[in-house]
Amino acid sequence: MKLAVLVSGNGTNLQSIIDAIKDGYISQVRISYVISSNPDAYALKRAEESGIPTKIIAKKNMVGELKPIFDEVDMVVLAGFLWIIPDVLLHSKPVINVHPSLLPLFGGKGMYGTRVGEAVLASGMKVSGPTVHLVTNDIDGGPIIMQRCLEVRDDDTPESLLERTHPLEHQILVESIKRMSEKKYKIVGKRVTFP
Repeated sequence: MKLAVLVSGNGTNLQSIIDAIKDGYISQVRISYVISSNPDAYALKRAEESGIPTKIIAKKNMVGELKPIFDEVDMVVLAGFLWIIPDVLLHSKPVINVHPSLLPLFGGKGMYGTRVGEAVLASGMKVSGPTVHLVTNDIDGGPIIMQRCLEVRDDDTPESLLERTHPLEHQILVESIKRMSEKKYKIVGKRVTFP
């Protein structure tokens, strides 16, 4: 199965996918492209060090630049990519995203990074955690593939909560790719189920 991974920043989620492929955990998958909205993203260096082709795209021509890549690959993974994918690209194949909250809580436009942690802490929630979901035209509202919980500590800051969420993001993103690549899933309402 061929993946395109879309990134904007440091690329720790990308690295978790690269490592899982190298370790043979998801050996049936290969990353065909890493695409970035940010020419300075460290994720591009991670890709280049692993011999993965990279591409930097411009927002004004996002559809034109992404469509040939979407047509070529079997699945698209948003790993910290901050732009909204146009509807015209969403229906050709699975597009999955990782988000640092337990959706449907603390999602939607403008909710990323420490903004999510700020909202979680302000709410008084005792648990948080990441979600991997299918991308639809409802921002952060697509069917949920996988989630993990962690305790919100009394001394957490938005930054510490995000830092503690990252390892769980890596785990469920890799596991979601593995399970989705087997193509044995159903979408039942707002959930993705596996046999």
